[in-house]
Amino acid sequence: MATEKKQKVVSSLPTRKPAQTDTGSSQVQVEIFTRRIKELTKHLQANKKDFAARRGLLQLVGKRKRLLKYIADRDTKAYTELIGRLGIRR
Repeated sequence: MATEKKQKVVSSLPTRKPAQTDTGSSQVQVEIFTRRIKELTKHLQANKKDFAARRGLLQLVGKRKRLLKYIADRDTKAYTELIGRLGIRR
């Protein structure tokens, strides 16, 4: 993902840190993973036999799932807001 897109993602989220330096928070990572998952899904619809990309997609989904579980354990309100904003199922 391009740096400009990441900065746009970071600035769109309400966080406690300044917007440009908060690239490592869990919520920002989940949003970046979600955008990458959407891009890979679109790629795989056009290239059905790209199994390396499919493996990468499954790994990203697993990472996002673990981060969402971490957020849900720490702050359920932030978790529900995040999945509502991103359109992710529970």
